[in-house]
Amino acid sequence: MGDGAAAAQTVDAAGGDSDADAMDAWGAALEEQAEVEGSNVVPAEPVAFDNLNSSNTGFSGEVNLDMVLDIPVTMAMELGRTQISIRNLLQLNQGSVVELDRMAGEPMDVRVNGTLIARGEVVVVNEKFGIRLTDVISAAERIKNLK
Repeated sequence: MGDGAAAAQTVDAAGGDSDADAMDAWGAALEEQAEVEGSNVVPAEPVAFDNLNSSNTGFSGEVNLDMVLDIPVTMAMELGRTQISIRNLLQLNQGSVVELDRMAGEPMDVRVNGTLIARGEVVVVNEKFGIRLTDVISAAERIKNLK
């Protein structure tokens, strides 16, 4: 047993020296990396910004909407809604009737990009469906509904 204990002490001592060597090598590598990175560092200089005031912001008080007037939007007329199960949805075929949540003659919703903007009634114009607006939601009310 005496020989085994001596061998264990030798391994521990060798392992300790090996760890110390590894730590020294690691420290040297870190110092070398710091020197390399230090040579690439450019000192930063403070920058002075002008104070913002109404004279140099470019805002004259008038809003020019010309840039947004030609942006296309999606407008949809909604007769009504309903909820059905996927099973019933898959059973729908030609001639199926789906009951909606609105009564006949009730105004349709007019939505722009999903936002309610008006209500109206269905009309026919040159053999095509159209809608006559009966109630337009105010801008203040539309903004309130967005929140």
